[in-house]
Amino acid sequence: MKVVEGVDGVVNGVVAEGFEPVGEAFAANFALLGERGAAVTVYRGGRKVVDLRGGTKDVDGTAPWEPGTAQIVRSATKGVAATALLLLHQRGELDLDAPVAAYWPEYKAAGKEHTLVRHLLAHRAGVPVLDRPLTPAQAADPDLGAAAVADQAPAWEPGTDHGYHAQTYSWLTGELIRRITGRPAGEWIAAEIAAPTGAGLWLGLPEAEQARVGRVGPVEPPETAGALKTRPKRAVAEAYADPGSLTRRAFAAITPLPDENAPAYRAAALPASNGIATADGLARVYASLIGEVEAGTRLFTPETMELARGEQSAGPDRVLVVGTRFGLGYMLHGAASPLLSAGSFGHPGRGGALAFADPETGIAFGYVTNGFRKSVTADPRAQALVRAVRTSLTTLG
Repeated sequence: MKVVEGVDGVVNGVVAEGFEPVGEAFAANFALLGERGAAVTVYRGGRKVVDLRGGTKDVDGTAPWEPGTAQIVRSATKGVAATALLLLHQRGELDLDAPVAAYWPEYKAAGKEHTLVRHLLAHRAGVPVLDRPLTPAQAADPDLGAAAVADQAPAWEPGTDHGYHAQTYSWLTGELIRRITGRPAGEWIAAEIAAPTGAGLWLGLPEAEQARVGRVGPVEPPETAGALKTRPKRAVAEAYADPGSLTRRAFAAITPLPDENAPAYRAAALPASNGIATADGLARVYASLIGEVEAGTRLFTPETMELARGEQSAGPDRVLVVGTRFGLGYMLHGAASPLLSAGSFGHPGRGGALAFADPETGIAFGYVTNGFRKSVTADPRAQALVRAVRTSLTTLG
């Protein structure tokens, strides 16, 4: 491994021979794309080949990003929630083709009795919005969140179409985990995913870990970003601007928006949106889904891995408006969310984070940042790093 120290005054870490393009792209994100603080980790065949960090721990601070610095990763948490449910399926505790109400009887209300577990995972459940949005304090209460989605009438017949469940995915997945295991989702994920893989990842941040987490905030792309500035299509912009659209209402299921830097919010367990992780933590989890990982446990059998990335939803997304592809809880490679190759599966976090695995190349990737952009599924900084990984693999052969 080649040690990288102080490249352009901001980047430190290690890269394996052949993966130098990733280091160059990471440094360019700071020089050209307005990165404030970030980290990227890449595994290949279960072995770490890139581990880089740079900039400041806080988006508005001066203290450097240290090894072990973690950030909120927003919707990249959804992939971890999906992993939990598929592990329960792998262990014979969850039937993907059973009605959700078989595990959660209250969920059958308001015409949802035929919603299957696989519909819930693949954003086909039809409940991306809440007629009565929850406050941040209410959203953090798993009982209130579960009751809200159980009472909600679907926006379309479950199973017939798909639309991104931006916020409601928290209570759909979290309550299903709790009903099956008898344990809160964050506690189960800590014991059954983070601990065996050695991943720096938390859903419901313990007080003892608060100090390692940086402050996040919005950032605007600089002029040097040029054509890489985020410019949404007109239909997308109009959907976000319309208070009555499924798009606007889905993201407003928690109103007002929570303070993502507040200790109380970080301590909550919202599997759709507030997981906290290091770049290595995300990459290690995905590495464990496709093979053995150094000093860790393989989580998925080959059969579960193939099940996870089998296409369940594709085409125009009722919430995101653009075309999306989903497996069982994971976003799949496509125009709206480009990953490494056609066989990749993972999940972005709105405005920044990205984590995925690519079984064909053995790559597992994790990127976290403290500066959130307006992008939803394809942040230019993360995409620059993905392209660099692809370049490295082409060079290595």
